Amino acid sequence: MTAGAPLEVLGIRHHGPGSARSVGRALDALDPEVVVIEGPPELDGFAPLAGHAAMRPPVAALVYVPDDPKRAAFYPMAVFSPEWVALQWALAHGRSVRFADLPAANRLAMEFGGDPSPAGQPVERGELPDSSGLDRPAIQEYPDAIGALAVAAGYDDHERWWEDAVEQRMAGADPLHRFTAVGEAVAEFRAGVDDPDLTLGREAAMRKVLRSVVRNADGPVAVVCGAYHVPALQRTSWPSATADNAVLKGLPKVKVAATWSPWTSARLAYGSGYGAGVDSPGWYHHLFTSPDDAVGSWMVRVARCLRRHDFEASSASVVEATRLAGALAAMRGRPLAGLSEVNDAALSVLTGGSPIPMKFVTGELIVGNELGEVPRETPQVPLARDLARLQSKLRMKPSAESKTVVLDLRKKSQLQRSLLLHRLSLLGIPWGVPTDAGRTTGSFKEAWTLQWQPEFSVSVIEASVFGGTVEAAATASVLATALDEQVELRRLTELVEACLEAELTDALIGVLDRLEERTAATSDTIALAEAVEPLARTERYGNVRGVDTGVIGRVLRVLVTRVAVGLTGMSVQIDEDAAARVRTAIEGVERGVRLVQRPELAEVWDEAVDRLAEHEAAAGGVAGRVNRMVLDGGRIDTAEAGRRLGRVLSTAGDIDRAASWLDGFLSGQAVILIHDAPLLDLIDAWLTELPSAMFDDVMPLIRRTFGRFDWPERRMIGERVRRGGGGGAARTDVGVDVDRAAPAVDKVAALLGLDEASNSGRDAASAEQVAHG
Repeated sequence: MTAGAPLEVLGIRHHGPGSARSVGRALDALDPEVVVIEGPPELDGFAPLAGHAAMRPPVAALVYVPDDPKRAAFYPMAVFSPEWVALQWALAHGRSVRFADLPAANRLAMEFGGDPSPAGQPVERGELPDSSGLDRPAIQEYPDAIGALAVAAGYDDHERWWEDAVEQRMAGADPLHRFTAVGEAVAEFRAGVDDPDLTLGREAAMRKVLRSVVRNADGPVAVVCGAYHVPALQRTSWPSATADNAVLKGLPKVKVAATWSPWTSARLAYGSGYGAGVDSPGWYHHLFTSPDDAVGSWMVRVARCLRRHDFEASSASVVEATRLAGALAAMRGRPLAGLSEVNDAALSVLTGGSPIPMKFVTGELIVGNELGEVPRETPQVPLARDLARLQSKLRMKPSAESKTVVLDLRKKSQLQRSLLLHRLSLLGIPWGVPTDAGRTTGSFKEAWTLQWQPEFSVSVIEASVFGGTVEAAATASVLATALDEQVELRRLTELVEACLEAELTDALIGVLDRLEERTAATSDTIALAEAVEPLARTERYGNVRGVDTGVIGRVLRVLVTRVAVGLTGMSVQIDEDAAARVRTAIEGVERGVRLVQRPELAEVWDEAVDRLAEHEAAAGGVAGRVNRMVLDGGRIDTAEAGRRLGRVLSTAGDIDRAASWLDGFLSGQAVILIHDAPLLDLIDAWLTELPSAMFDDVMPLIRRTFGRFDWPERRMIGERVRRGGGGGAARTDVGVDVDRAAPAVDKVAALLGLDEASNSGRDAASAEQVAHG
């Protein structure tokens, strides 16, 4: 056993308000010279920043590999985290702070495999690994001792067991004694558990730090760590330093950097996918900050939340709900009301048993939408500093709460906000997501849904390889994508539009050059067709931002011409899946050509479509769609359209092709059938005359075709068919069976009080009249 300063190990429940209060009282009683917190030692130099006045939890320590920022780990802390309380206590009292755990340099190398390289194991954005000692890892590396003790006591909420069994049951007791009791319980649990190598390695690394601390400290040393590690960190159980060094020898290692990053309440919650979190961070924050009358003050907050969303919540109901929560706690044998009791009481009293209003309470209060802040002195990559500068300049403060903003691009300040959001999107940082702007004045409006996510901090670090400013990084990123040999033609056209929206002139020139090059080398007519619409949209609306779009016209003319030449070839002798893609591509070209309103393009395109419309070998769905386009364009009349439809629906033709042709022809609005009786009669007659087996085969497609129409349109079509298509006299060949209909007629007449109708309802005329309503 190593000699040195006395050591006290405080086993805590991560992110627990009860643990946090206990740690604060224990440190006051112990008054240690050094506070050691479970966490990677790379955080030692960043601990003083936690005492900065501008630091506001929730925040997270971020450790990442500079050469491969996807290799990163967050170590979140909230105001109610015991680690945060210990850190604040040490800084407030001028005591030394150390972190003890397996170094992140080793941990990230182990989790992602070897040296930084593309062959590593990148983590998808939003699923960054939690290799934290401050939080249990997302993949549980050891059994949950406190959870097992809670289950053994009949609890399904581990933190609630800690509150009931430790905090509230032992009020007034020596705080150090509480931690001793918890350590003994965990030691008994671990006696029958075989720990994995990762846990043993972490604890060896912790002891290595503790040996150094107690050797050099003159006063007591306090260790704040997960309760599971307490038995391994008690000095009486330490193995030799040689044994610990042997465990740590030969571990892989990478170069890492560290900083602080804002975090959110939602990312502390289990529901966000952050497996090491807690399911009610907002509630825990309330418990920690409002220890006196926590239930009553919580009910007041619930009532305010409900009123904000136009639900009634009176003061009397708040009092009643508070009393009910206390009564429920007593009935369930719990010292005080917890979250389950306050939720049940609020549901019963404040929302009248309706779960819908409680969804607002869950999102805004139980989980919360807090976003932490870090001081400007926090180390950042140049790109992050430029982003922070722009956010401050444009008054776009990041928020964890989702909100929608509408930008008027005619105003300089709002245009600058739009440019920032577009450029960040190109960098893979979707802080803003475009949404429907509703009724606006032309194309001068943009609507965005803004919500900052903690993992964007890593995304900014990743994007910093492209440049030190948002504009430079976005330009370099776009050019890198454009020069990729695997980039699709459609993606290039989308990049042209994105460059205009983001006003990246240098990138736009490079993408256009690349687009011309790829267009000339591409023989895939469908790919060329798919590129027309986004390019046409760019030419039509790009000048809203004052950008010269003339160069786009040359590329667009080449695209439309080449598609027109290859239109027939890509539309014949193809299967159903290929026909669906061709049809979608043709519709896109049609919209693009009409959008730019250039006669020379329209002429070339219309000639190609007219030729395809009369081609006998064209795929059914494609042929039907282009014939509808020709009809809508006024290049044929309804009589000619009926002739072509009749030829396709001929009994001598292919039934499947006829159904597909009809599907293509009827796509869009149903007005053609409502107002053109001959076409409707033609389709009705074709369906009526189909043999039973064929009818069953084509019915799913026909049902899908008509199912696209609005309900009023379908009803009008049905009424016209019932009346005989053109609106003539009602059909008389309904085949009413008088004998079978008579009981129903009598019953309906009796219900209506028409006894005379019941007596006369047995003749065919009255039966048929009732049958038709």
